[in-house]
Amino acid sequence: MRYILIISFICLISCKAQHDAKTMATENSDMELIAADDYSGVLDYEASIISDTKALRKFYSRINKTRKPGLPVPDVDFSKNMILAVCTGEHKGEKEPLLRKTEEENNVLITIELNENRDGSKSRKTLTVYPFYLYKLPITSKKVSIQKLGF
Repeated sequence: MRYILIISFICLISCKAQHDAKTMATENSDMELIAADDYSGVLDYEASIISDTKALRKFYSRINKTRKPGLPVPDVDFSKNMILAVCTGEHKGEKEPLLRKTEEENNVLITIELNENRDGSKSRKTLTVYPFYLYKLPITSKKVSIQKLGF
């Protein structure tokens, strides 16, 4: 029994998606990265707001189409939060999105820009990845616009 607990703990702390979610950040403190992975299955850039559990499950069914077992769907309280789903499409090497949020009177503008990975690692430069990122944001009644920069 002890060995199972030890192995489970090691797997939990060594999971890449868990580390990515903890280390990646945005320029706004009210946006929190809750999930990320290097393979989404989405070949081109896509970004969308997810505002209910049904839409989040649909997104994960698309992500998990070729995974066995699939990634678990995060638990989100949609009465307080909404999700920004960003699939960056195909690119080589490790890049991560940098998000900026600008609020105006009736609008919220979120800009997404791809930056080189902060740790400077060059070990995966030739790898082709199709990553996705899920950010939790406070719910708003304002119109949310998403703009991509430089990719």
